Amino acid sequence: MRGWLGSAAAVAALVVVLLGVLYADAGRPGSLDARILAAVEGVGPRARDVALATDFLGEPVGAAALVAVVVAGCLLLRRPRAAVLVVGGVGLAVVTTKLLKHLVGRTIHGDEDLSYPSGHTAFLTALALVVTLLATGRAGLGRTAGTTLVLLVALAAGVAMGWAQVVLGAHYPTDAVGGWFTALAVIPATAWAVDRVADSVRRKVR
Repeated sequence: MRGWLGSAAAVAALVVVLLGVLYADAGRPGSLDARILAAVEGVGPRARDVALATDFLGEPVGAAALVAVVVAGCLLLRRPRAAVLVVGGVGLAVVTTKLLKHLVGRTIHGDEDLSYPSGHTAFLTALALVVTLLATGRAGLGRTAGTTLVLLVALAAGVAMGWAQVVLGAHYPTDAVGGWFTALAVIPATAWAVDRVADSVRRKVR
């Protein structure tokens, strides 16, 4: 899947940059944002409760718990390289969104709240990407089936968190799109780097 995911990462990085340029220094929703915001306006209390629960998964406590569970699973399965990818890949995806927010300068609810891209969406998407990559590797799925499954699971995670962020008014819809593509750009690159470093260390040990 490396070739396919590498191509997807390159396209994703381009989308992140283009959206960043389009919404640089903006403090209001775009036309696409406005349509989606109108569609989710006035959701009921149950939907907001679901959104709050989903949002918690991207908050420091919830995110740390999720990462800890996945890392523990990797170590129990004796996959230390996978554990490094979980921490490094997911962490890098979140750090990238923080850097991009300051570079792009898009705001929501005033000049203090930087919004593009969504870190919550990038986090859950990145974690879903890593977990599904590991699962498809162990299952021995072929390139087409494996890549399709990885992208579908990542899309589901991104849509869930993105929806929560929009419903709660924390982000514009295009912020969530940017977060999803940020994760898709970062994770394959991080996986490649982890493989290179691990292979280099293994050769030196031998």
